[in-house]
Parts: sequence; C-alpha cells; structure tokens
Amino acid sequence: MDASTAAAPEVSALAINLVIPPELRWHDTRRGEEFELQTLTVRLLPDGSLAVKAYGRPVAGGRGAYVSFAMPDHPELRAVVDAGANRAAELWRANSGLG
Repeated sequence: MDASTAAAPEVSALAINLVIPPELRWHDTRRGEEFELQTLTVRLLPDGSLAVKAYGRPVAGGRGAYVSFAMPDHPELRAVVDAGANRAAELWRANSGLG
C-alpha cells in the first residue's frame, strides 16, 4: 500500500514546550513549597483548542517535584502561547523528515 492509499495516521497528541520570558514569570505555592514558573506545556486538543500547564523550579533550589500549575489568564501569557503555537506550526511545516 503506498502513501496515497494509506489511511491517515491517528495523531493522539500534539504538544509544545515554551520558555516563559523572565519578565512574565510568576511564583506559586504547592504543598508548602514556592515555585517560580518558567515553562509552559501547550497541548492541542482534538477539538482544536489548546490546554496549557505551567511548570517551574522550587525557589529554594533543588529539583523539587514535577508539579503542574494553571496558567493565569493574562493577555501577555496568551500572546506567548499564540506566538509559540504559530512558530511550532512553521517548524513542523518545514521539517525535513527522519534524517
């Protein structure tokens, strides 16, 4: 079976990781530990909408737990997600396949 007759593969998830610019980072507390949120994981859901979780490092240092936080609904952070999603689409379109 060639590519033109093959069924389209089922894509179960698409995700990108974005660095939060230093001036937009914030702190949040979980289980008594304060974190500085530094990255966003953005998932494209089957309905075309996006889901976002923030991750960071403990302010006190060390590895800490891998804990997700909600992204605050701020226009500046929404702009980072929008720009990141558009940039990821450009990169996927330009991919050169397996090397």
